[in-house]
Amino acid sequence: MGVVITVAPTGPIATKADNPHLPTAPEEIAEAVVAAYRAGASVAHLHLRDEHQRPTADPDIARRAMDLIAERCPVLIQLSTGVGLDVPFEERERLVELRPRMATLNPCSMSFGDGEFRNPPGKVRRLAARMRELDVKPELEIYDTGHLEACLRLWEEDLLTEPLQFSVVLGVRGGMAATADNLLTMVRRLPPAAVWQVVAIGRHNLPLTAMGLALGGNARAGLEDTLHLRKGELAPGNRPLVERAVALARDLDLAVAGVEETERLLGLPGR
Repeated sequence: MGVVITVAPTGPIATKADNPHLPTAPEEIAEAVVAAYRAGASVAHLHLRDEHQRPTADPDIARRAMDLIAERCPVLIQLSTGVGLDVPFEERERLVELRPRMATLNPCSMSFGDGEFRNPPGKVRRLAARMRELDVKPELEIYDTGHLEACLRLWEEDLLTEPLQFSVVLGVRGGMAATADNLLTMVRRLPPAAVWQVVAIGRHNLPLTAMGLALGGNARAGLEDTLHLRKGELAPGNRPLVERAVALARDLDLAVAGVEETERLLGLPGR
């Protein structure tokens, strides 16, 4: 069984002022995703930006990026419905109408750095129900222990189908600290059939990604999670970060899943 490698090329926070290699236009995002696919990524986790580099849920921009990627490679698209802290939930949730293979589902509101990430319970349930209607697989982003409980309640309400797919996010101010103990705590509490990956922010990305792989998880890599390849050295794009994650997996004698195997491992609905 292979390890799923996801590339997260952009994110909602950083700009080209932070790292000039950050892709923001649909054409740049597509180019970064295709390069990451060739390096071993089978999933692309997408945030979109407008012409001013601001996070956007504009469906035309999202469709443009998705189409450009699909023209050049078969990587599985996962749209972020998190989008950005200042984007209203009603705009964010409309992205699932584009019917990507996957989209994120954030179960709880929380402090996020100096801002607030708003995910009202009733609206989260509405989005989960709509994703199930459209056969869009939720990627459940959990930033703290209570977020897992909220996801399990959605599962009990028959709004989610197995296998549940989790991203354990560590290192966001307002969520869990990026520590080995916190990762172990979360992994021990996941349902037995769950599929999961580590999303570790900044300087914690490399050691916690390696730990996640050793514990049986998948891996995410890209400029959304860390702008640096190593201390003091900006990553010259997303591909080197994906190559690093692939090398970690192979050093642990783990195979890297291709697109078809990833579809099976994540339990994606057929299209």
